[in-house]
Parts: sequence; C-alpha cells; structure tokens
Amino acid sequence: MTRVKRGYIARRRRTKNRSFASGFIGAHSRRTRMINQQKMRALFYSHRDRGRKKRYFRRLWITRINAVTRENQLFDSYSNFIHNLYKKKYLFNRKILSQMAISNNIGLYKISDKIIKPNKVNEEILK
Repeated sequence: MTRVKRGYIARRRRTKNRSFASGFIGAHSRRTRMINQQKMRALFYSHRDRGRKKRYFRRLWITRINAVTRENQLFDSYSNFIHNLYKKKYLFNRKILSQMAISNNIGLYKISDKIIKPNKVNEEILK
C-alpha cells in the first residue's frame, strides 16, 4: 500500500491552538490534548469572570460612596443617600458618584445639600 501524506489542515489547526496556549506552563503549552483542555477551561473562566468583574466594580463603587457619606455625616448610610437621590429624581450612576467621592468631594456635598435642604424646610413647615 502506498504512503499517504496528510494534508496541512490538521497541522494548521494545531498550530493555531498552540499559539492560543503560548503562555501556559509545561505540557499545557505543548501537548495537543492538554492544549485543548486548557483552552476550554480558559475560555470558560474568561466568560464567567467578565460578569464577576462588573459585580466587583459595582461593589467597590458602593463601598466608596458609603464611606464618604458616613465619614462626613451627609446621611446615615449609603442606602438612605441613594433613596433620597431617586426621590429627587437625580439619576447618577454609582461609577460617577464614586469618582466624585474620591476626587471631587465638594460636588458630592452640593448634591447632598440639594437633597437635604428641601427636606428640612418641609419638616419645619409641617411643625
């Protein structure tokens, strides 16, 4: 029986997978089966952690806002601050508020003053 030379398609596929796994350590970057397993695992983790990254950043922003509001006694808590923001229809997202809390405290104080002052005036009228 004559010898059949295989085509280049399988080799091209394997080299493409190897280039994906170039940063992996040991056999994980050399052996074809292991490369496929590690590639599937890496893609799964990257898909999962894209959602986690959003969650972690939102958590960080909330923590920063809470720290500034409690530190300067603007409000009792973060939830009270956000609740009053929504009541007054000031729609800021948490990312912007946290950036203001870090770099521009005065802007955050002005926002909180606009929320607090009308409430105090209304309470005095009712008394």
